[in-house]
Amino acid sequence: MHGLDNEKQIFFYEQEFYVFSNFSAFKLEWKKEIWMTSEHAYHSEKFEDIEILNELRNTRSAHDAFKLACANKNKYKKDWDNIKLKVMKDILLAKVEQHPYVKKKLLESGNKELIENSWRDAYWGWGPDKNGENHLGKLWMEIREEIRNNNF
Repeated sequence: MHGLDNEKQIFFYEQEFYVFSNFSAFKLEWKKEIWMTSEHAYHSEKFEDIEILNELRNTRSAHDAFKLACANKNKYKKDWDNIKLKVMKDILLAKVEQHPYVKKKLLESGNKELIENSWRDAYWGWGPDKNGENHLGKLWMEIREEIRNNNF
């Protein structure tokens, strides 16, 4: 176990279960494009602007893709907040399908609660007050259950 991990929970961001982070270095084929990370693919779904998509494709890191997306919030698709959870789940499913190691680590997580150990993000992670929504962890747990139930 690492850091805050315990018998019931895995706090991913780094360490052994870093693969669940969208910043982890797993290339992803998404909508007939190759993206450096699932973070890149996720941000690509926010935009229809070809120039921004080309910039995203050429960012050198997940952090740079994140910064570029944040700098262009005014150009997000109008329905973004309504579709972002489904988009993220579809991207995570693609990551599991394309990377057997990610699937292996997901199954190795057993029945533990998966928590994105992000002190910044109270939507995708548990946030600065450790009471965030943890949507990324919840999506990973949904996918883990689908794999186990052979719905994947």
